[in-house]
Amino acid sequence: MKNRLFVIEKTVDSRYLGFMNNTQSKRILVVGASNGTGRAAVEECLARGHAVTAFARSAARMAPRTGLTLRTGDAMVAADIDASVAGHDAVIVTLGIHESPVRVRLGIRKTPIDVRSQGTANVIAAMQRHGVHRLIVQSTYGVGASEGKLPFAWTMIFALLLRPQIVDTARQEDLVKASALDWTLIQPVGLTDAAITRPTFVSEDSATRSMEVSRRQVAEVLADVASRSIHVHASLAVSS
Repeated sequence: MKNRLFVIEKTVDSRYLGFMNNTQSKRILVVGASNGTGRAAVEECLARGHAVTAFARSAARMAPRTGLTLRTGDAMVAADIDASVAGHDAVIVTLGIHESPVRVRLGIRKTPIDVRSQGTANVIAAMQRHGVHRLIVQSTYGVGASEGKLPFAWTMIFALLLRPQIVDTARQEDLVKASALDWTLIQPVGLTDAAITRPTFVSEDSATRSMEVSRRQVAEVLADVASRSIHVHASLAVSS
């Protein structure tokens, strides 16, 4: 595994800075694993030697890999989540709606609008029932700790186009914060599949260096946080 350097916008314990290596192998469940950042998080965790369970409605379409367990299920169905949580050291949640935001705004969608909040509520309940404590949830920059910090153009996009998803994301964050789990919220700025050469910038103070970050960069942060007990009860803004 190659070393990775992250820039942290805050004075924190020095052991959290710099090269992210030498972590013990973990058993990590990724909920929402078949697309976007979830799939990238699966790949990143596997690359670090973790045993990964990929949970998604379309998990069966993912290629088998050494160290990878595929679990087909619906995050909106509490029993599906409950059957998948036990035995893991950490859970990463990357739920979202991967359909056109215009269609979602018009109410023309297949995915339930509350998939983030209800799916995460099911995860929290299952974790509490099975004694799993470490929860990492991908949220979005502009809600919770970073509310009111978006540039004007992004504020308009959130208000006019993405409002239903943002309302549910805020509800998701409230559920996470109200839980008794060791949670961390990951708040990426605008996501892209393009390769970005700028270093990843991670901040506990909602600071950013741009409004663009790659899904691969966010996956690296998700894997780092899931691998160790750092940034517990913190919201991390992730940019580049």
